[in-house]
Amino acid sequence: MKATMFERYGGFGVVHRIVLSFYDKMLDSDVVASYFDDVDMEALVDHQSKFISQVMGGPVAYSNDILEQVHRPLGVTQEAFDEMARLLQSTLEEFSFQSDDVRAVMADIKSRQPYIVTTG
Repeated sequence: MKATMFERYGGFGVVHRIVLSFYDKMLDSDVVASYFDDVDMEALVDHQSKFISQVMGGPVAYSNDILEQVHRPLGVTQEAFDEMARLLQSTLEEFSFQSDDVRAVMADIKSRQPYIVTTG
């Protein structure tokens, strides 16, 4: 049986380090840092690690409905989503992800844009 991307890159431990690095970038960004002013970052990193694990073929499952419920009150803009995507891609590349794997993760994330970005 073919290993998932989650398994090939080392599982939760590696994903957790990726997410920590990703949020370091997010918190340094003038575009998105304000979204995290009153956020429990430890809990957020835990949830995001599980979500990215799922995207990589890991054992956790978050529905698009949950993504929408969590993000709707935040008023996430297209600009903020694009910045997040840019920072995530950069982080994956820094962790030496293969280009096909970066494209696969980013395609999954971008497919969820309607559940994250607030329109109208």
